Amino acid sequence: MTDEEILAAVEGGLRAQGLGQTVIEPRMHLTPDPAFRGHFNVLRGYVAPLALAGVKIVGDYVDNWRKGLPSEMALLNLFDPRTGMPVAILDATAITEMRTGALTALGARHLARKDSKILGHVGARGTSYWNIRLLDHLFDFAEIRVHSRRKESREAFAQTLERDLGKKIIVTEDWQSCLEGADIMVEASRLERRDEIFKTAWIRKGACVIPYGTVSALELSMTSIMDKVVIDDFSQFRAGKFGALRPHIDAGLISEATVHGELAEIVAGKKPGRESDAETILFWHRGLSLSDIALGAAMLDKAKALGIGQTLTYA
Repeated sequence: MTDEEILAAVEGGLRAQGLGQTVIEPRMHLTPDPAFRGHFNVLRGYVAPLALAGVKIVGDYVDNWRKGLPSEMALLNLFDPRTGMPVAILDATAITEMRTGALTALGARHLARKDSKILGHVGARGTSYWNIRLLDHLFDFAEIRVHSRRKESREAFAQTLERDLGKKIIVTEDWQSCLEGADIMVEASRLERRDEIFKTAWIRKGACVIPYGTVSALELSMTSIMDKVVIDDFSQFRAGKFGALRPHIDAGLISEATVHGELAEIVAGKKPGRESDAETILFWHRGLSLSDIALGAAMLDKAKALGIGQTLTYA
């Protein structure tokens, strides 16, 4: 899939959501045993223009790197919503990474300043690669800074990005030097417990902040400086214990009434995105089943055209 194909597919899913042509259920979590230091996310949705319903199951295990495995591995099942007949089973590990990066990039397309030239990115997992690749595709940054907890992971991450993007990547030793003063600030960390590492004081006016770590790293004061807070889905805003803004919701610092709206509403033209360079905007996304389905459908169409894949007998 090319960068443009990925972005177009995910944007199509957002547009359908914004036009009321989808059904999305809040994600569910299964923690088999706390000792395993991981959990499963179950995402469910329906996209009417694609005539597909889908269920994705993705594991999220923080210690997988010790075993040489990705932290997130997934399967996507697509179904005919009119009959329930299975349509396809797709390896959704790459889909998860690509659609997450696409949602980050599309959020920035609508919510960041058009002249954004400095990216600060915390995190080096698979979704982080697609965040940076697709953001750079849209903005062609003059400066990209990256940081992650382990030195070896951030160094290897930077080398991969330099090879694929053809530009120098700055590897930082801490969060502050990575994020402070950047035009677009992405937080994709993997904290084990809540810690206010991402400081409000580092955000300059006019920046776009995009946090989506499972466990919040944001200072509670952060929402107080935002001119707009945009989310990916109100049902996910209401549900679950995870997410970057969950402490702010629980503390009553942000509510449905104070959220500007969903990114899908902006993509569909129902609400404005960025309205001036002076606005400081936060975009919080948890990840949408609709994005998985939309990108999975695009991959399935391309696979059929290329003669890739196999047909399975279903009794």
